[in-house]
Amino acid sequence: MIDRTDVLDPPSAPVPGREQGFADPAAYPGLQPGQDQPPPSKLRSRWRWVKRGFQAFVLLFVVLFAWLALTAPLSKSLQPMVPPSVTLLAADGQAIARNGAIVDRPVKLATLPKHVPQAFIAIEDRRFYSHWGVDPRGLARAAWNNLRGGGTQGGSTITQQFAKMTFLTADRNLSRKAREMLIAFWLEGWLTKDEILERYLSNAYFGDNVYGLRAASRHYFNRQPEKLTLAQAAMLAGLVKAPSQLAPSRNLSGAQARSQLVLAAMAETGAITPARAAATDPATLNLYNRSQLPTGTYFADWALPQARATAEDAYADAKITTTLDARLQRLARAAVGRAALGKAQVALVAMRTNGDVVAMIGGRSYDASPFNRATQARRQPGSTFKLFVYLAALRSGMTPDSMIDDSPILDSSYRPKNSSEHYRGEITLRQAFARSSNVAAVRLYKQLGPEMVIEAARDLGIRSKLTADPTLALGSSGVSLLELTSAYGSVAAGRWPVSPHAVEQPEPGLLDRLLASRRTFGDTQHDQLLDLLRTVVTDGTGRRANLAIKAYGKTGTSQDSRDALFVGFAGDLVVGVWVGNDDNTPLKGINGGTVPAQIWRDFMSGAIPGARAAAPVAKPVEVPLDIPADLNIPLGNDTQLQIENGQSVTLRGEIGGTPLDVRLDKDGISAGPRARPEDREKR
Repeated sequence: MIDRTDVLDPPSAPVPGREQGFADPAAYPGLQPGQDQPPPSKLRSRWRWVKRGFQAFVLLFVVLFAWLALTAPLSKSLQPMVPPSVTLLAADGQAIARNGAIVDRPVKLATLPKHVPQAFIAIEDRRFYSHWGVDPRGLARAAWNNLRGGGTQGGSTITQQFAKMTFLTADRNLSRKAREMLIAFWLEGWLTKDEILERYLSNAYFGDNVYGLRAASRHYFNRQPEKLTLAQAAMLAGLVKAPSQLAPSRNLSGAQARSQLVLAAMAETGAITPARAAATDPATLNLYNRSQLPTGTYFADWALPQARATAEDAYADAKITTTLDARLQRLARAAVGRAALGKAQVALVAMRTNGDVVAMIGGRSYDASPFNRATQARRQPGSTFKLFVYLAALRSGMTPDSMIDDSPILDSSYRPKNSSEHYRGEITLRQAFARSSNVAAVRLYKQLGPEMVIEAARDLGIRSKLTADPTLALGSSGVSLLELTSAYGSVAAGRWPVSPHAVEQPEPGLLDRLLASRRTFGDTQHDQLLDLLRTVVTDGTGRRANLAIKAYGKTGTSQDSRDALFVGFAGDLVVGVWVGNDDNTPLKGINGGTVPAQIWRDFMSGAIPGARAAAPVAKPVEVPLDIPADLNIPLGNDTQLQIENGQSVTLRGEIGGTPLDVRLDKDGISAGPRARPEDREKR
């Protein structure tokens, strides 16, 4: 018989280590001396991994929530989905353009009739108040419906729709859907159900570029959402599914049919009785009559980014006053309309010397071409760029009376020519600038160096890329008309740079004025620039721009007459005019001294009181070219037509072998034997 006391009773002699609480090594062969626990079982090991996995999941969830707090802040859900409409006003308060979506203030659930939220919940998410942002039943129902071929259903809750419209794109993929669900859980954790519904209603799209319940209510029914009828609420709730297709302004019958489905859904949920649903007639429209402003003009397109930057984040339509002068804009359009442009395009910029842009024409027709040739086009400025060459010359110590060689350049590979190949030898800078001598400008460029010329252009506000070679002196690098006009504005203001803007700039404070980087011309240098620009208008290539008041400017014609410009100023207005073809083909019979100068004078004559020039008693012969004003035109049979200094025309020929000159000038017509060369030099 086996004695089992040794199994049932503890041993009389202590096992080494037992008194310290260690397990018996003999009972557990795999246990090392000093261990107090047996090896974990496989079950315990698996349970430990389950706990670790759960902890990792919780940590990941916390990290995701933190990431959402940083990348999808709740404050974003209080902002409109799209930039709200901005109405641009002229300086006198006249509305000139409206751009953007129709958006209005958010709604408050407590102020809405009960049938308004009930309509949206019934048709979009019946279990809205019972799920946690994602509805498993709705997902299962949608999946089953899709498998049965009953059409495509998304199964998205109102919270998911709000998450998508506020934080995500409209991409249809599993990644976006997963993020949508995650954000929905997050929203449910931070917001109440009523807050989610309020923000959803305030952001939903209702067609016709209308966002939010308040804007939609006013747009379709001309009433606030607090006064919506049951039929109107049902129609608006029905639009959310397909707003572009069901917009009642274009598809009233479709919107009314959809509203009947909403009423039936409200009856099924118990929000209304079946009898009331059946007795409710479909809503009719009462469209809000918004003024029909253009959504874009040349000036509005340029001004809008500046206007939006000044508008605070809000749902309502923002009204921004711009610098545009409605009267001057009409004068600009009229001056352009009267010009003999042929098929050429035209651009005009008018600004004050403080940078306020008061008129802008970017082309002949915005509807035909919204491309803004005043701000977007980079065209060669031709001889208008010579302003910077001569400014660099004045900075170097030269004066308008300094001499420059106006003879052909033969000592380099680049050999520019004067238009008509007319040269005068040694002339003053004043004469060279007024007659727009090409060879004189290139000689100055080489003498001064490209750094000084480019620095002068940069100082006055030219930001376009400039190529440092001698052709730059003749305006070979493209610039915009706006920046070129601003550069001339610096001369008019006597300081640089002048920054063009469309929205009134606040008055700078004392610290801003102290830290401002504006610089001024010295009195002598400024007077010299005015001297040069004045001579162009009185005695040079820009005579067609002359006014009854002092006017200053410069003509410009690019190579092969592809661009024609006149930029100048008078009074407090600085105006640039460009004429050219979009395909860069040469103009026919147009250069800087003709059509652009005429448009400039036409505009200025109406814009500035007293600027309209009186008709001269005897109009002098004008040579409307951005070229030297002296020409000899052979007519055959030893007969020539000679134009001298743009002031007289002489027909030189013979009668019966006797040389005879017939002369037309400001004193009238005279005829006589041909004058001797030494006599002609005295004229």
